[in-house]
Amino acid sequence: MSAAFVAALLCSVAAFIHTRSSDPAMRPANAVADLVWKGLAFAALIAWGVLIVRDYARGEWADGTAALLGSIAANWYFNHRGPRPAWPGLSMLFAVVGLGLAAWSFINE
Repeated sequence: MSAAFVAALLCSVAAFIHTRSSDPAMRPANAVADLVWKGLAFAALIAWGVLIVRDYARGEWADGTAALLGSIAANWYFNHRGPRPAWPGLSMLFAVVGLGLAAWSFINE
């Protein structure tokens, strides 16, 4: 399993959780934390798209398709479980780890 695949899954779930948490009760109480979360989710969404496009552009269509379908499955799982109070923190953690893995993947793979 490549770092790019794991990064794509984590970034996808991080951005998905942010979009599903539109209820004010599901958002951080601190305005700065909410703004940081929004920035991390946006960066994760961009990184997810770049990871998928990079795999297809390099001719690794199986890797890109696996990351795309894996992202859909991971997002379905989190959607199926329903909103949880720990989602904002989990989303930020997934975004930070996913962005780190994406950066490592771009540098080393």
